[in-house]
Amino acid sequence: MSVIEQGSPRKKTKSVYVSTVISIALVLLMTGLLGLILVHAKNLSRYVKENIVLNVIVNENVNEGDVLSLQKDLEKDSYVLRSEYVSKELAAKNLKEDLGEDFVEYLGRNPLLPSIDIYMKEQYANSDSIQMFIDKIGKNSRIKEVVYQESLIDMVNKNIRVIGIVILAFTVILLIIAIALINNTIRLAIYSQRFLIKSMQLIGATKNFIRKPYIMYGIAHGLIGALIAILLLVLTLHFAQKQVPELVFLRDWFEFAMIFIIVLGLGILISGASTYFAVTKYLRAKSASLYR
Repeated sequence: MSVIEQGSPRKKTKSVYVSTVISIALVLLMTGLLGLILVHAKNLSRYVKENIVLNVIVNENVNEGDVLSLQKDLEKDSYVLRSEYVSKELAAKNLKEDLGEDFVEYLGRNPLLPSIDIYMKEQYANSDSIQMFIDKIGKNSRIKEVVYQESLIDMVNKNIRVIGIVILAFTVILLIIAIALINNTIRLAIYSQRFLIKSMQLIGATKNFIRKPYIMYGIAHGLIGALIAILLLVLTLHFAQKQVPELVFLRDWFEFAMIFIIVLGLGILISGASTYFAVTKYLRAKSASLYR
């Protein structure tokens, strides 16, 4: 009978600890998923901005050597990320593919001019910086005009700004929820140990002596929960990139590693701190209040 009586509380305690770890893991998983969304959104924003193209149309009387020289000069500019030279022949080929018919054969000549496609650095992919860049290079006699979609750039920057604010707000809210959920889960786990805590205190054990093993368990639970969450995040990331191969260009393992470290740190910090405060609460409580 005594074995059964002793085994029952142990099983109950183990089940409480297991449920605590699972709860921590699930909350940290949601936090990590939002972190991954933030990273992908940031990388997607950079990718979109760095692929906004400015078509620098070159005058017809400029030879190819001068065009290539102009391209090198443009690439030296601090605003420019990269550039691509588009010859008359390549421009005609691209337009033929877009139209689905050979317009050169119909017209009898190629009316297109050579151009240089300019891709701006992320921080300069806005209307003001682009206009400053155009004003700067517009004085070059080899350049006929610069063509770009101003309305598209304004729309992209506006939408990215709005999406960024929304995601940031969700991040803050979810972080608060994560802290509250983990804290409540641990408080419930410690609640089942309140009589043991008070009994140890009544027989003369110091507060630090009582707190220490619980805090160590709390940190261990946070660590295990965080590791489970990180494993699930890696599997989710792998599955997402397998289903959507285009996500590969948004992959940044350094930023992902930072998210995993943050998840690990949150698990340990929140669990340890919540355990400390929960145990301290019952150390300060009066014996009569434990039955409420």
